[in-house]
Amino acid sequence: MGRATNKLSVKFAEKDDLKPGLYGDGGGLYLQVSDRQTKAWVFRFMIAGRARKMGLGDFELVSLKDARKKRDAAYGLVVDGVDPIDDREARKAAQAAEKAKALTFKECAEGYIAAHKSGWKSDKHAGQWRATLETYAYPIIGDLPVQMVETAHVMKIVQPIWETKTETASRVRGRIEKVLDRAKALKLRTGENPAAWRGHLDQLLPSKSQVSPVENHPALPYAELPYFMAKLRTKEGVSARALEFTILTVARTNDTIGATVKEIDKAERLWTVPAARVKGKKGARKRDHVVPLTKQALAVLEDVPAEGDFVFPGGKEGAGLSNAAMSELLKGMGYAPEYATVHGFRSTFKDWAADETDYPNEMSEIAMSHAVPDKVEAAYRRSNMRERRRRMMADWAAYCASSRQTRGRAL
Repeated sequence: MGRATNKLSVKFAEKDDLKPGLYGDGGGLYLQVSDRQTKAWVFRFMIAGRARKMGLGDFELVSLKDARKKRDAAYGLVVDGVDPIDDREARKAAQAAEKAKALTFKECAEGYIAAHKSGWKSDKHAGQWRATLETYAYPIIGDLPVQMVETAHVMKIVQPIWETKTETASRVRGRIEKVLDRAKALKLRTGENPAAWRGHLDQLLPSKSQVSPVENHPALPYAELPYFMAKLRTKEGVSARALEFTILTVARTNDTIGATVKEIDKAERLWTVPAARVKGKKGARKRDHVVPLTKQALAVLEDVPAEGDFVFPGGKEGAGLSNAAMSELLKGMGYAPEYATVHGFRSTFKDWAADETDYPNEMSEIAMSHAVPDKVEAAYRRSNMRERRRRMMADWAAYCASSRQTRGRAL
């Protein structure tokens, strides 16, 4: 270093009666004593014409020997034209960045949910996000640093359920993709997204349309339906009447809550769901779905207040009932989603028709607005067939109101 070094001794540095000030060891290393008798090591140097002072640690934590090693390392940087203070800050920043990159997938997922929760329509959506990730993703990649998530991990999550729970698997994949996209935006990972579908996983998995399994909705056994209907009829409110009407007409939730007054022909006892609102495969030709209305279904309509355009008005002016209203009512009656769902009553009807009646399968399929061969549907559209459908729906309504009171295990 060109200057005398190692001037201090351990014995001298350990003295308790040193006056406040700087005590040089040489080469820019000093023992700094404060007015309060605290001691610390500092390195003083000149760089680019500037005098600078760099702390090397408290005397109690850094020995004289180690302080000299730190001085020598810092002095070497000064010789190379590098400010050791700037170098240390840069290394700290790099370490902080690496630590941030070590955030786990679960931590990043929870961060995504927290960041987007306020923009989602309800807390239920956030709960669904968390539930699917907890069930399928976290057991495999939850504790893995987000920067280490690769295609093999994503495949391990979605491939086992791709053909048996396609819609769920697709949602899980999409949610993983969004979490990883956000992690990349935060500089927590680099490279392509291993959960991306287009141009990536679409080369490894069949498309949803190729597998498209139907995920069954939990359905109430039809033996328990009369008891349920009796209890439902004791409930007041639009939601209760909408659910009763949905069951009696074997309708889909969206058909019921979107039903308008103009679609109901009380004189002909018909409800016509326009083709635009009929559910069907993309690109498939759709027709109006005509539903024969039984006296019980018409009675339900008489119990609903005539307000606005919608048959079942919602809480907001000019809007129909919420798509969650009937589900919430069902849960409030003690029927958990894993035991019975609103959509599941369609399966209840189907099971009843198959087990308890002689009506053709095609007739119950048309009643549920399922696709059937054109020739079959043409036959059932003739007036005599419509009357047979009307009798089938009357039998269904009569069964719903029967005294076969099997209470079941849900309550």
